[in-house]
Formats: sequence, C-alpha cells, structure tokens
Amino acid sequence: MTHESSAKPVFFNDNTAEFSEYETPAEKCVSGQPLQRTWNHFTSKDDKFFAGVWEAEPGRWTISYSENELCQILSGRSVLHDRQGNAYPLKAGDNFVIPAGFEGEWEVQTTTRKIYAIYQA
Repeated sequence: MTHESSAKPVFFNDNTAEFSEYETPAEKCVSGQPLQRTWNHFTSKDDKFFAGVWEAEPGRWTISYSENELCQILSGRSVLHDRQGNAYPLKAGDNFVIPAGFEGEWEVQTTTRKIYAIYQA
C-alpha cells in the first residue's frame, strides 16, 4: 500500500496493495453471507482518502454511506437499491458515485469487481 508521502503515481497492477478478505457481517445480510475482498492500493496521510479494488461474491446486504465513493465496475453484475425502491443495475464499464448519506442495499448477482476511490469527509 502506498501513502501520499511517496509523491509518485500509484499503479494498481504493481502488487503493492494491502489485501483483506472478510465475510459480510450477518446483521447486514439480506440474503447469503458473501465474502468480500479488497486490495487497497492507496491511503492518504490523513486517512480520509482510499483507492483500490473491491470484489464480492453473490449475496445482498444493507449499506449506509458516511463517505463519498467513486466506482468503476470491472466485471460481474450487481444491483444498487435505494430506500425509495429504485434499482440501479450495474455491469462492467459502469462509472458512478455513491454520495455520503446514501442508504439502501447492494445486491451482487454474479461476482463483482470494482475500482473504488473513497473520500471520508
């Protein structure tokens, strides 16, 4: 993992990521209890900005965002559900932002991988 003090570009294909794998907490699960994986490639010095790759197996869980997240879906299919009943299908090539304050559910239909850039205000 790289911190901003290195003052060099960070490339996601250089195998320096901090890897973690975890089960989605049972209390958040709507269906299944999918494994999630992250390869965090960058953390800012103030621990407010993160960038890397995330992957999750099929399942559905509740989400509540306190951060702003830019996402680019690399592979798989998912659906983002908001509290108003809207469903947003996601597939490879989709780019979007989930703003702080968003609440709903993330449904992974086929194992999904995305690039993320997160700013925690």
